[in-house]
Amino acid sequence: MLTFANGLVVLALAGCANPMAAIDKKINRTAESRAEAIGSNRSPTLQPFETKRSRGAKTDKNPETRNPSATELDYTGRAPDGRTPAEVARSLSNTLEGYGERAVGLNDAEVRTISLADAFSIAQRQSREYRTAEEDYLISAIRLLIERHLFDPRLFNDTLLTVDSNGSDGRFDSALRVINTMRLTKQLPYGGSVEARWVWNAAEQLRSSVEGQYVQSSQLVLSGNIPLLRGAGYIAQESLIQSERDLVYAAREYERFRRTFYVAIAIDYFGLLQTLAEIRNQISQLASLRLFEQQRRELYEAGRISEFDVNDAANRVLSAESSLASRREAYALSLDRFKIRLGIPVTEPLQLFGVKVLLDPPAATLDEATESALLYRLDLQTSADRVLDSSRSLDNARNQLLPELNIGGSARLPTDPDTNEGGVAFDPDEADLSASLDLSLPLDRRIERLRMRESQIRVQRAERSYEQDRDQVILEVRQRLRAIDLARFRLELAQRQVEINERRQEEQRIKADEVDTNRRLDTESDLLNSKNARDQAATDLRVAILTYLLSAGRLRVADTGHLAPLDGMTIDYTDTPVSFLELFGRRDLFEQLQPSPDDAANNGD
Repeated sequence: MLTFANGLVVLALAGCANPMAAIDKKINRTAESRAEAIGSNRSPTLQPFETKRSRGAKTDKNPETRNPSATELDYTGRAPDGRTPAEVARSLSNTLEGYGERAVGLNDAEVRTISLADAFSIAQRQSREYRTAEEDYLISAIRLLIERHLFDPRLFNDTLLTVDSNGSDGRFDSALRVINTMRLTKQLPYGGSVEARWVWNAAEQLRSSVEGQYVQSSQLVLSGNIPLLRGAGYIAQESLIQSERDLVYAAREYERFRRTFYVAIAIDYFGLLQTLAEIRNQISQLASLRLFEQQRRELYEAGRISEFDVNDAANRVLSAESSLASRREAYALSLDRFKIRLGIPVTEPLQLFGVKVLLDPPAATLDEATESALLYRLDLQTSADRVLDSSRSLDNARNQLLPELNIGGSARLPTDPDTNEGGVAFDPDEADLSASLDLSLPLDRRIERLRMRESQIRVQRAERSYEQDRDQVILEVRQRLRAIDLARFRLELAQRQVEINERRQEEQRIKADEVDTNRRLDTESDLLNSKNARDQAATDLRVAILTYLLSAGRLRVADTGHLAPLDGMTIDYTDTPVSFLELFGRRDLFEQLQPSPDDAANNGD
């Protein structure tokens, strides 16, 4: 008797030998279709499930906490060792230089070196941020598939096994009963549902010896319930409609993330090169200041200037030493953060290539930039669509104020009730039909009216949110376009300042005996500041162009993670080597470095 129920279970599971593989394929196809629909050239692929073993047992109700008291922890301070302040400073300088050497791997046999293009590719493969964005998109696809399946025909099988025992005068009669119900349900798109059931019922008297102790029957049941007013129409599909739209929003958000992430990686990379340029400029200034200090000392020993002038020059050398150490530490910290963003182990030494970027500034007006942003910004399109979502929610709230008017019906076709073992021989003469009409008047709809008022407020809020997002987009894209011209203007001025200060420096070197100490030191400071300003302006120009393209909705990222050039756009990246030995090597390797009048920052410009 139980073999029949077991067979139904086996039938329901047939074809499901590897159900998760089929699920994964459907999720990937759904995500890919939405990406193609919005014009994206890349869709994430669901990765095999992997998890890392955490410390302790997951069922432990009291996980271990490591928090020793102060008396259990030791601390070893650095006691004075009798060294002079100069010796201590030199030791600390060597320690700091060692940090920089380890950060860029100067003493390692093999060091990983990446270019800007490599950074984009690595970020797309390994970045935790990128993986999270992909998973957010795939989760939206999973939620949509769940909602879609709720509107598909769904097959269920329920088996109920009961044993009844009745006693009389010390004698117990027991009966075994099995009821198996296989049902197919379908949720209707405009409200209501229909269901088909096959109910198989069998009972057996366990201790009775009379004939007919085993009884079996079955019946087919068709039933349905359809709303005509409240709950009828598109409100029945609300969860599906919203899930479909949410997947479009997720596709836009994912594509927007890819573009924003590309710009963020580029900004980080350019920022690191900018810091390297500052280190190079600082080394150049330090060499020049050391030379000037030596000249001042020689003039003092000849009795031609006072010791005050020598001390001024020496003080400026110490300040330059401190600035160089600070810039190296800033680079090491930024490099570690960049490695975390790319998904590279923090302890792995990393060196970067410099890059020469050829990217023409756009020839666009403020009005053209504004129009482009309003048309193509994916996040702004989503903000506009959310206004429609709130309006649809208001329509659904109005629907809930209607009376309930439902029609229902059922048809039951059993086997012959006069036969102990009916099998599947259904008897049409025993068919049972029924129909119903259910009306419920809205005598109390206060909660529904309150919810409708809430929906009205949400519509107004969504409209204001869209207006604010639109104004913010206009503000942003206009500012980004102006930033391009500002960066170009600052770059031109900074280049002229570098030329002027280099000529000042050269003239003062030639007339070293006649130049006042403060004027020469001012020249060194002005030259360093102008070089840093020039390199910063060059970096700002690159960043301004990329951020303008992003703000205007015109930046496109290829499926490889690199910038996809637009029609008419000229773009070229040329890798240039960086001498990390010169920038981070021990001091005796660069103490004799002489600045050159045409010294350029080693960041590709």
